[in-house]
Amino acid sequence: MAQPAMNPWRFIASGFGSGLAPKAPGTFGSLAGLVIGCLLLLAGHIALLAGIVVSCAIGLYAIGRLPEANEDPGWIVIDEIAGQMIPLLALYEFSIWGALLSFALFRLFDIWKPGPVAWADRRKDEWGIMGDDIIAGLMAWLVMLLLHLVSPL
Repeated sequence: MAQPAMNPWRFIASGFGSGLAPKAPGTFGSLAGLVIGCLLLLAGHIALLAGIVVSCAIGLYAIGRLPEANEDPGWIVIDEIAGQMIPLLALYEFSIWGALLSFALFRLFDIWKPGPVAWADRRKDEWGIMGDDIIAGLMAWLVMLLLHLVSPL
């Protein structure tokens, strides 16, 4: 079956094309989120928070416009982009180690899907598609906040 034609909603949902990687599209989407999030963090936490809110809102809207979204196809990665930016909020300032830790923790929770992540993942609509990654991002953020108790990030 041929891929549907690219349109603005597919382009956004595919993470600006990062989700079209032939292997591991979720990881490529997360990497895109990491780069975008780090650039926003360099501009400040308010810019990063605004980026998260905007990516969530646009992601929900774009996914809701795609008829095949109820199957949660792997190429939809705007959710990974939004979710990956969340744990970066725990960093006092940009650091390579902090960025790598946020990436590793987000991917861990996104792949492992503990408790509430799995619950959201079972929804096969735009709220479930975005929700599981937002929850995974929040869980990674909480772990990073706890790590501040033992080490500055």
